[in-house]
This record gives sequence, C-alpha cells and structure tokens, in this order.
Amino acid sequence: MIDVIIAGAGPTGLMLAGELRLHGVRVVVLEKETEPAGYVRALGLHVRSIEVMDQRGLLERFLAHGRRHPVGGFFAGLAKPSPDRLDTAHGYVLGIPQTVTDRLLAEHAAEAGAEIRRGRELAGLSQDEDGVTVELADGTRLRSRYLVGCDGGRSTVRRLLGVGFPGEPTRVETLLGEMEMTEDPATIGAIVAEVRKTQLRFGAGPLGEGVYRVVVPAEGVAEDRTVPPTLEEFKRRLRDCAGTDFGAHSPRWLSRFGDATRQAERYRIGRVLLAGDAAHVHPPVGGQGLNLGIQDAFNLGWKLAAEVAGWAPEGLLDSYHTERHPVAADVLDNTRAQMTLLSTEPGPQAVRRLLSELMDFENVNRHLIEKIVAIGVRYDVGEGHELLGRRMRDVRLKRGHLYGLMHAGRGLLLDRTGRLSVEGWADRVDHVVDDVEDAGDAGGLDVPAVLLRPDGHVAWAGEDQRDLLERLPRWFGAATGRAHD
Repeated sequence: MIDVIIAGAGPTGLMLAGELRLHGVRVVVLEKETEPAGYVRALGLHVRSIEVMDQRGLLERFLAHGRRHPVGGFFAGLAKPSPDRLDTAHGYVLGIPQTVTDRLLAEHAAEAGAEIRRGRELAGLSQDEDGVTVELADGTRLRSRYLVGCDGGRSTVRRLLGVGFPGEPTRVETLLGEMEMTEDPATIGAIVAEVRKTQLRFGAGPLGEGVYRVVVPAEGVAEDRTVPPTLEEFKRRLRDCAGTDFGAHSPRWLSRFGDATRQAERYRIGRVLLAGDAAHVHPPVGGQGLNLGIQDAFNLGWKLAAEVAGWAPEGLLDSYHTERHPVAADVLDNTRAQMTLLSTEPGPQAVRRLLSELMDFENVNRHLIEKIVAIGVRYDVGEGHELLGRRMRDVRLKRGHLYGLMHAGRGLLLDRTGRLSVEGWADRVDHVVDDVEDAGDAGGLDVPAVLLRPDGHVAWAGEDQRDLLERLPRWFGAATGRAHD
C-alpha cells in the first residue's frame, strides 16, 4: 500500500512530497496535467520560505536561479524601507518565477524518492479506518494510508470530502497574462509608471524578447470566471487605463483572478487532509499564496510522517489544522485589507494615506512586513519563554550554521550547557552541544538550550532536564528503549 497520495504537483504538493520522503514515507503525487505549466503565476519567495529552503539544504539551488530584492513595499504597495535588523539571516525577497520553483521542488522530490505521475486526474475517493481508496478519471484505483489534497482553489479533493469553503465572493476582478508588445520599452515603462501613481492594480513588466507580464483591472466580474479573457478584452482595458494597448499581440496565456477570500472549515477529515490553495484562497496582493502553501507543507510533512511511522503522540496530526488555520485566516484578512487600500475611491485612499503615515513608525512597518513575509508567526505550544512557538532564526554556531543541522527534518536540541540529554528520543531528535559564535549576534538565543521541532519552531527553552523530559513526549511521542545519545 502507498503511504501517502498527494493530489496536485504544484509547490505545496511537491514540497510536501519532499518532506515526507525525508522520513522514508512512500509517496505518490498525482497531477492531472500532463506537463508542468509554462506560465508564471507567482514571482518569488518571501523570507520564511527562503528560511524553509535553507533548513532543508535547498537554498543554493534557488539562489542560483533568482534575484534578491529588498524587503519592503509589500503591504498594499506602500513603499517603506525595511526595518533595521529584521529578525532573520535572510533579509531579502527572492525573485524567482513559479515555473522554476516548481521545477526545483519536483527535482528535489524525485531525488528523494517520490513518484510523480502526470496525466492522472483524481475523480473519486472513499476512506475507512485503514486507509483511502482513490479513483482516477481513467477508472484506475489506488489505495493509500493517507491522502492530501494540494489540488488548488477548485480542489476536487475538498469537493468530494464535502468540506465547507465559506468566505467572501469576488467583488473586484483583475486580468493577468503574458503577451508580446510592439511599443518601445522605454515608452511602456514611462506610461506604466505614470498610471501606477493612481492605479496600483496596473502593470506591465518585461520578461525578455518583447514579452510582457501584464496586469490590468477588469471591467467587472465575469459570469463564468473559469473562462479566460480574450486578447481583445485585455487591449480594451489597457486602452481604458493607459490610453494605449502598447501594440499587444501573440498572448502566451491569459487569465483572470478575483479578490475572493475563502477558507476550508476543516483541514482534516479522517485520513484526508487539505493544504495550500485547496485549504484557502485569497487575492495575490503581497505575494503570499505560494509561500503560504509551502509553509503549510512544512508544518504538515513531519507530523504526517510521524503518524505513518507510528510514533506520533495523540493530537499531533490534528495540530496541523490548529496551527495553520489561524495563519491562513490572518492572510485572508490582510489581503482583503490590502485590496481595499488599492481602491481608487476617496474613502480607501484616505485610509491609505493615514496608514502610510503610521508606517513611518518603525514598529508599525516591522509588524506589517513580518506579517507579509511570515516570520511573525507564532504557534501556541504552551506558556513559558517568549521564544516558545516562534521559529528560530538561523544563527552561526561555533561549528557551523543552525539551519545546516536541520537538513534531515528531525527535531533538534541545541544544548549550550552540555548537561542535557534526549535519551529515549535519539532516533527522532538530534542532540547538538554547541554555542553561538558571536554572542552579540545570537538572534534572540538568550537561553541555555532550545528544543526545535522539525519545522524549526521552538517547543521548549530552558536548562532543566526534568522539564525537557516532560516536553519531549508532546512533540516526539513516547521514549524508546534505544537511546544512544
């Protein structure tokens, strides 16, 4: 039997496949499309996703194909500088097309041993106490212990489960596409800059060889939003907004997106789970969608692997919903707020000016940036030290970097005292006795020891062995007799 079937070979599904394979889980990824998408929907990785790649030893691959940009100007396009000493070793955004992100994650998943089957569309499912039966469109049946729907905003898995997807419908629609333009690039740049002074939902960015990525407000909301816009609709909207269609022709792809915000009521029904856009949809402002999905997978992967392996403590898999549902709800809120601030109406513009003034206070600016790039996320893991629940930033240790010790996806006890032990959990938790190289740049690591979950979030901080022994079972299950620490 397959351990886990993943529906959808987008960034969420591929990231999850790689995470599961770190723990030896047999994974099959089903993707209805026969070939990877050739168009670019998302344009980059935010800070937390960059950290995730670093924690798994993948960052160099991504840096080789991306361009670093300053952190700032994300919230509703309000251009403010990055705060001093942002709480990360990666204080930048990585510009990288989603097509490349998908390819790199697919390569990683395949190298790790995941099986990716393209041209395989999920059409039905049923589950019992032992597993899930999946039916494909061609009539093939597969059996697995678990199924994870990473199949997008119109998720077949979510629909078959009957999970509610409440939220706000689309009120504002935007056209997005790639096409060639005959107008002089300098002229295009100048006109776009002028239009964006008042209309931030407009843009035309060069992709090379005369091809531009174009975004422009639609006239209204289409009756059937699954039908892509025509080139003529694009050109008409360009002329309305910019006074010219820039000689647009030969489109590569055309699409429309709305500002709907919807979230699955439950992320888990028995042996079936939802992640990424299958669990939540929202406007793309702030570039949070792809990143949110990758971070869903990072939270879910080790927990589901623990369940498959049989050592997961009670409630661990359910904590995926408990922790990630509020994070996505916050993203839905901030994207809806940003869409309001992008309106050209007088009321939203007045609020926009006021918020711009408030963002001149560094703490306000920092709060909004941390919200967008997801380094402000804190899970409820119990009372105690202020680090609890937060992800630990990368710090330089005397023997290397912290994130360099986390590539295997195991728990980690970073012990600055040399007096602690993870005896009984050495098969799930690495014990590293080390200290920061520079006390002046300790990244907030002002405690004798920290216990990190496989996703890098702090589960315990202190120096008392008995206290540590009480916390270990909550995240890493019962102790075994094989303890060699």
